[in-house]
Amino acid sequence: MIKVKNLRKEYDNIIAVDGVSFEVKKGEIFSLLGPNGAGKTTTIKSILGLINYDGEIEIDGKNMKEREKEIKKLVGYLPERVAFYDNLTAFQTLQFFAELKGVEDKIDELLKEVGLEKDVNRKVSGFSKGMLQRLGFAQCLLGNPKLLILDEPTTGLDAVGAYELRNKVKELNKKGVTILFSSHILSEVQELSHRVAIMNKGKIVAIDTVENLSKKLEIQPKLRVELQQSSPYIINVIKGIKSVKDIKVDKNILEITCPASAKLSIINTIENEGGKIVDFKTIEPTLEEVFMKVVKENE
Repeated sequence: MIKVKNLRKEYDNIIAVDGVSFEVKKGEIFSLLGPNGAGKTTTIKSILGLINYDGEIEIDGKNMKEREKEIKKLVGYLPERVAFYDNLTAFQTLQFFAELKGVEDKIDELLKEVGLEKDVNRKVSGFSKGMLQRLGFAQCLLGNPKLLILDEPTTGLDAVGAYELRNKVKELNKKGVTILFSSHILSEVQELSHRVAIMNKGKIVAIDTVENLSKKLEIQPKLRVELQQSSPYIINVIKGIKSVKDIKVDKNILEITCPASAKLSIINTIENEGGKIVDFKTIEPTLEEVFMKVVKENE
C-alpha cells in the first residue's frame, strides 16, 4: 500500500529525514516510533504530499508526485493537532470536509460512530480537546478510505475514548483498511501493530515485529513467580542457575530474567529446594524495552 524509497527532507541545513526506505503491506497496521525530533511527522507529511521532499513515494502503486490528487482520495489523515473552524457545528464541519473531498457520507451516523451523536449541532468552539480528537477521527473516515494515517490519534482522549478508538482501528483493519500509525504510547503501539519501524535522528534503525525485534536484540522474557514464602536461601539458589540473567524480589514475588527454555528448570529447582509456588507466569518483552535498547544503541 505504501512504498517509501530514499526519502530525504532538509530544513535550513538540518536533515530531518535521511534516506528512509520502508514498505507498508495492504491490510497491515504499521507503526512509526521514535523520540521527539526523530523524523516521524516529517515522514508522514511527505507520504501525504503536504511538503516537498527528495526520494520516491508510492501509494497503492501510484507515484505521489505524479498522481497526488488521485491518491489523496484514498487516504484519511488524523494529524497530531486537529484544527477546525470554531463557528461551524460538528455536522457542518464534516459536511465541509466531505464537499472538499468530493464524497457523500451519512454524517449523523459517522458522528455517532465516534461518540458525538449528542453534539451534532454544537459549535466546535465549545469542544474539549478529546471531542476535537473524536471529530478529527470522524473527518479522516469520510469516504471510507483504503488507507488511514494516524499521528498520535489518542492525544487528548480519556481512557474510555482511547479504548474506543483502538477498537475502531482494529475493526477497520479487519475490514481490510491499511493503517500507518504513530504514537508515543508504546503499549498502544504494541497492542495494535503488526510491525513497527523505530526512527532515530532521521533514520530507521530497526523494523520488524515486536517479537522478532526482541529476539534480534536478545531481550529475554521474564518468569514471574509468586512464592508462599520467600527466603534468602531460595533466592541464592536461583541466582546460582547459569541461565538466570537477573532476579528482582518484591516480598514473595520473584521476577526472573531468563531464556524461555529455562523456565521449567527454574520452577523444578525452586520446588526441589523446598520453595512452595503459589502462581507463575511468563512476561514477554515489551515494546518499551525494545525501543529503549534500539535508541540507546543508535545514539
